Amino acid sequence: MRGAGPVRKTGAVIASSALPSAAPRRREPAVLLAVGLVALVVSAIGAKSMGTWLLEVLAALIGAVILVATYRRFPLSPLAYRLILAHSLILMIGGHWTYAEVPAGDWVRDTLGLTRNPYDRLGHFAQGFVPAIVAREILLRRTPLRPGRWLAALVLCVVMAVSATWELFEWLSAVVGGSSADDFLGTQGDVWDTQWDMFMAGVGAITSLLLLSRVQDRQLRTLGRTDTGAAQR
Repeated sequence: MRGAGPVRKTGAVIASSALPSAAPRRREPAVLLAVGLVALVVSAIGAKSMGTWLLEVLAALIGAVILVATYRRFPLSPLAYRLILAHSLILMIGGHWTYAEVPAGDWVRDTLGLTRNPYDRLGHFAQGFVPAIVAREILLRRTPLRPGRWLAALVLCVVMAVSATWELFEWLSAVVGGSSADDFLGTQGDVWDTQWDMFMAGVGAITSLLLLSRVQDRQLRTLGRTDTGAAQR
């Protein structure tokens, strides 16, 4: 019993010393959410078409609701939250100007002598780049899968399914809205736009897996979440 006091004291010291480094991690999602909400409001001000703006930012709005609702029982890694915010900002910029008329895209088109504004391609690259990290984290934490080829293959399949679902949503918008959905579709006269969109999502997913898999693994180990799925099973 005499040794119990020092042990408890040492544990308290360790716990208290961990608080400064843990507190910023807990605050970061709230800060990122606040930044996203401010950006959302700014992107709506003076938007070319509020209907197009809403369609473009719809994925970000749905994602934000899901992340807030699941934060306490399934918080994601800092990498995932940061990438989700970056993707949301891309969606908001496209919603404000429409993808075919984003000024930065016009500048790139004119500078490189392209035939179309390439911002839409960036948006679909992000549609693969960011969901790949989110899908990879969920699979690592909720299934017996471990880093390797099978995990990468399944992540790519998930990303391509997400991309195909989005293209079907665009098709439905065109069926319902007719020519009024042209700004949302942003095809810019390219008959192969759907195929290019899915291709860019696939390229984004592969790039993300190659560049960020190890970073994500380190963060999950630091947070002690890599074995969550296996433990639950």
